Amino acid sequence: MAAITLNSGFKMPVLGLGVWRMEGKEIRDLIISSIKIGYRHFDCAADYKNEAEVGEALAEAFRTGLVKRDDLFITTKLWNSDHGHVIEACKDSLKKLQLDYLDLYLVHFPIATRHTGVGATASALDADGVLDIDTTVSLETTWHSMEELVSMGLVRSIGISNYDIFLTRDCLAYSKVKPAVNQIETHPYFQRDSLVKFCQKHGICVTAHTPLGGAVANAELFGTVSSLDDPILKGLAEKYKKTVAQVVLRWAIQRNTVVIPKTSKLERLKENFEVFDFELTEEDMALIKSMDRQYRTNNPEKFWGINLYA
Repeated sequence: MAAITLNSGFKMPVLGLGVWRMEGKEIRDLIISSIKIGYRHFDCAADYKNEAEVGEALAEAFRTGLVKRDDLFITTKLWNSDHGHVIEACKDSLKKLQLDYLDLYLVHFPIATRHTGVGATASALDADGVLDIDTTVSLETTWHSMEELVSMGLVRSIGISNYDIFLTRDCLAYSKVKPAVNQIETHPYFQRDSLVKFCQKHGICVTAHTPLGGAVANAELFGTVSSLDDPILKGLAEKYKKTVAQVVLRWAIQRNTVVIPKTSKLERLKENFEVFDFELTEEDMALIKSMDRQYRTNNPEKFWGINLYA
């Protein structure tokens, strides 16, 4: 499995499995199956409310000798309501995941909200149904607590998520331990080339969440369309004798971004993994580049009553 070396010196596999919106019961089979296929990178978050189930599956994989802890790269994320309680939140996630350390811990969103109890991830809304944003905790304060996790040995690498250029630049200015990763939504319809290049120029690896544009799940949640139905990509899939999803994941990997597609179907798990046996030409990379629509599919405004990207 190809890997990117992070600025912390640790290697991160370029393909992982995201576990957002996975139900407890299906997680075990999915994680065990994906490890058997060859997946070594799992992307979790306190907000996905399934860390305990992921932990059970990982414990079983270790217990049965399927893999060793050092073989895996495990990411989880600090939720918005825990910005003032970083160390306790991280320990809570480690306990649920049944791990001694995390490979990567991310600030999930650059926004602190009212604290609702460590590890509780309900989005606190005010009387008007708008996200209850805490204006007393700065992102700099949050980051310095993240840095403490590294010196405590609880976390190998730390990073950010859903940060734009302004906030990423700010983080670089105040950080003693540089962010190793910025995890953002990016796909053929939302390429964010400036942000991707800015991060890479400054040694921050970009991980693409929603790398396929969210497909069916985001169509249901946010009413968005996916690039997977685009005729240009369908044409390329025929040319390379691959699926559209494989072409999109390959494009992302050739941009030097890490991808964490989410799927709960075994055949898709296998399909998403089969992206290392072909390469897109420069012309076809340029063709996909021309498809950018600056089209975001994942916008929590629907739940938060406020558009944080406004």
